[in-house]
Amino acid sequence: MTINPNSARDKASILIEAMPYIRRFYDKTIVIKYGGNAMTDDHLKNCFAQDVVMLKLVGMNPVVVHGGGPQINDLLTRVGKQGEFIQGMRVTDRETMDIVEMVLGGLVNKEIVNLINQHGGRAVGLTGKDGGFIRAKKMFLKSEEHNEQIDIGQVGEVTEIDPELVALLDTRDFIPVIAPIGVGDNGEAYNINADLVAGKLAETLKAEKLVLLTNTPGVLDKQGNLLTGLTESKIHALVKDGTISGGMLPKLASCLDAVRNGVNTVQIIDGRVEHALLLEILTDAGVGTLIRAEATPPII
Repeated sequence: MTINPNSARDKASILIEAMPYIRRFYDKTIVIKYGGNAMTDDHLKNCFAQDVVMLKLVGMNPVVVHGGGPQINDLLTRVGKQGEFIQGMRVTDRETMDIVEMVLGGLVNKEIVNLINQHGGRAVGLTGKDGGFIRAKKMFLKSEEHNEQIDIGQVGEVTEIDPELVALLDTRDFIPVIAPIGVGDNGEAYNINADLVAGKLAETLKAEKLVLLTNTPGVLDKQGNLLTGLTESKIHALVKDGTISGGMLPKLASCLDAVRNGVNTVQIIDGRVEHALLLEILTDAGVGTLIRAEATPPII
């Protein structure tokens, strides 16, 4: 088989372009929140698994945290329940919690593990109950209209993450795939927003980068244009004027916590794009919305 000079040059330039990024992120931890259409389209599922394996093979340490909202909704519908959300959080009664555990800890988690393994990786599936490594407490939401707390059931917020289990897997070149289920002091299970788990995990692991796959090109303004280079003050202004709402609220809260607490960069990218993860991490193009810490004023 021969290759024409133009095609050879194009392929070589792509490989050369990736080289500084491989060097920059070599042996660094990258936490990836996997969600949206990338989890429901078969072709995109395989693209994602290939991307994760590629990152591992070139010397990075990818850690995957996944959602599973559409799959949970499907099973709820089949048992005659209607999903309910408040401020972007799923209301989770005891029966819904059972379904969340079945779907996230079983069906979805093992499918992702299997796909990564089929593409040459060595993935291991976990929930926060394994080794008790994601500790959680009950979350209450603040009413947007009244000065009171809203009880949304077995929904949790992370109180502590023990990095030892993930670190142990990394020493043996395994790829952790984590379902966002936490455990309380009395062994009770909590459904935790996957974006929040990904952000807290990135902080705990001192990750170089946090990447969140979603169903949009990133954070959009009211005209549908992509916004990037966002800081905390810019995000607060966008929330105040109604540009950011719903399910984007917990996502951005997680991003802000991460950059405040030492994660160098956070990127929200479009999981509907083939190989979006590789395009973001290994090319000059960069995709989606970059979120960074506020610039520190110079000392005079």
